[in-house]
Amino acid sequence: MKKFYIAIFLFFPVLLSAQTLEGSWKLTQRNGSPVQDTQAVRIYQDGYFSEAAKNTTNNEFLWAKGGEFQTGDYRELIDFDTREPALVGDTLDSKLSFVTADQIRINHGAEEEVWQRLSSSANDLSGNWVITGRQRNGEMNTMTPGDRRTIKILGGERFQWVAFNSATGEFFGSGAGTYTAKNGKYEEMIDTFSRDKNRVGDRLEFHYEVKDGQWHHSGKSSKGEDMYEIWSPYAEAYAK
Repeated sequence: MKKFYIAIFLFFPVLLSAQTLEGSWKLTQRNGSPVQDTQAVRIYQDGYFSEAAKNTTNNEFLWAKGGEFQTGDYRELIDFDTREPALVGDTLDSKLSFVTADQIRINHGAEEEVWQRLSSSANDLSGNWVITGRQRNGEMNTMTPGDRRTIKILGGERFQWVAFNSATGEFFGSGAGTYTAKNGKYEEMIDTFSRDKNRVGDRLEFHYEVKDGQWHHSGKSSKGEDMYEIWSPYAEAYAK
C-alpha cells in the first residue's frame, strides 16, 4: 500500500505556529463564487482527510473523497474519489494556506476552494479508525485491514465512514454527519448518506469504550439487530 509519513508542521506561510488542520471544515467558495445548494464537509484527523457532499435541496449524495495528507509542501494521497476514481493512488501536489485563523484556501491546479472551520474540538474518539472486528452469532471475528477496508474518521464534532478498495478504486458507500461521545454514550446524526438519502436525519445511539487503544462499539444496528464492532487506529493497523 502506498503511504507517506506526515511531516512536522513547518513552513506554512500564515499562522502555522498556532494552527492545525485537525477538525472539520465546510466548503464556502469555489473559484471565487459562493457555494450554493451544496454542503461539502471535510475532516482532517491523524494525517488523514475525508470529504462528503450532498445537494441541500433534496439530500442527494454528490461525492466522497479522501486519503492521507502531508503538511509542509501540502500533498494529498487519494484513497477514494467518487468523482474521479482514476485519481485513486495518485499524490496531488495541491497548495494550502491559511487565509485567517479559521479559513483555508486549497488550490488543485486551476481550481481554488475556500473552506471555513466548523470545529476543532476533540474527545476520546477523535481519530481515524479502521474496522478490525465484528461479532457474529456471539463470536468476535477479527479482520486484517488490506486494500478493501471500512474506515471511520471523527474530528471536529463530525464523522464520516467510508467503505472502499484503494487498489481498484471501487467505492462501496459512505455516511457522514455530526456526533457526540461522552460518558460511554456515542450518538450520531446522519446528514449525508450515499446509499439512501432517506436516512438523512436519522439519529443513532450506541455504547462505546476505548480499551487498549481500540474503540469497542456496541448497540443496535439501523435494522434493529444487536451489533458489536472493534475499530483500531488506522495508522497502527497499517504500520509496516
